[in-house]
Amino acid sequence: MSAAHPGPAILFCPADRPDRYAKAAAAADAVILDLEDAVAPADKAAAREHVAAAGRGAGMDPVTTIVRVNPVGTVDHDLDLAALAGGPYRLLMLAKAEAAGQLDHLHEAGYRVIALCETAAGVEAAAEIARHPAVASLMWGAEDLVASMAGRSSRFAEGPRRGRYRDVARHARSRVLIAATAAGKLAVDSVFLDIPDLDGLRAEAEDAAASGFAATACIHPSQVPVIREAYAPGAEELEWARAVLAEAEHQPGVFRFRGRMVDEPVLRQARRITG
Repeated sequence: MSAAHPGPAILFCPADRPDRYAKAAAAADAVILDLEDAVAPADKAAAREHVAAAGRGAGMDPVTTIVRVNPVGTVDHDLDLAALAGGPYRLLMLAKAEAAGQLDHLHEAGYRVIALCETAAGVEAAAEIARHPAVASLMWGAEDLVASMAGRSSRFAEGPRRGRYRDVARHARSRVLIAATAAGKLAVDSVFLDIPDLDGLRAEAEDAAASGFAATACIHPSQVPVIREAYAPGAEELEWARAVLAEAEHQPGVFRFRGRMVDEPVLRQARRITG
């Protein structure tokens, strides 16, 4: 994905389940040890110790391990940072990021941050957040976003648009992607909650890759190969990209290739496909 953090399939793992850490890390390109929503309040202290112990024991690769910490301004956030202090983990996911100033102390502590814009305030501030020097990438979250607006669901439950995002979620998704890209940062797409619906996941991940997302987060190992396949260029796409780049070496300026006008934006797309 990038030196910023690995991808394209990033798998959440509850931090209070250390028995799953190694399996999650082996299954995905990166694992998110989740100290926030995946852990009940009564279990957070134990979860912090498990995460810290895995770091001390070299049980988790810090290059491919992300720790999701609780929101700034909560007691749990402070306790999360205290537990991680001095450890090997340097990439954090900040839950419910809502302002660039919330990242200052993380920057001072030497962390890189995936800022999770999952509230109305966070989406509104996405451009400001993306420009913060601590930010490696932005991610968005549909369910917390809708909940922050007193909504009932991020997706249509029935009808011809069943399973598709509502317009407000699509707006937030696009806004976070554009904000990240404008700041020269990466963007991570939200999770697909319907685990058995691999076709739905595939369609959404293909759209994410085609739109410019660098990775998609997921919640089950079965989703990882689907996401990887969606982000990998197909054989025809790769052949076209290589061919058009080869043709460009002999063409000045704009030219026609296989019936399509080719200019610099098209060539940039081809370069991205070929890696």
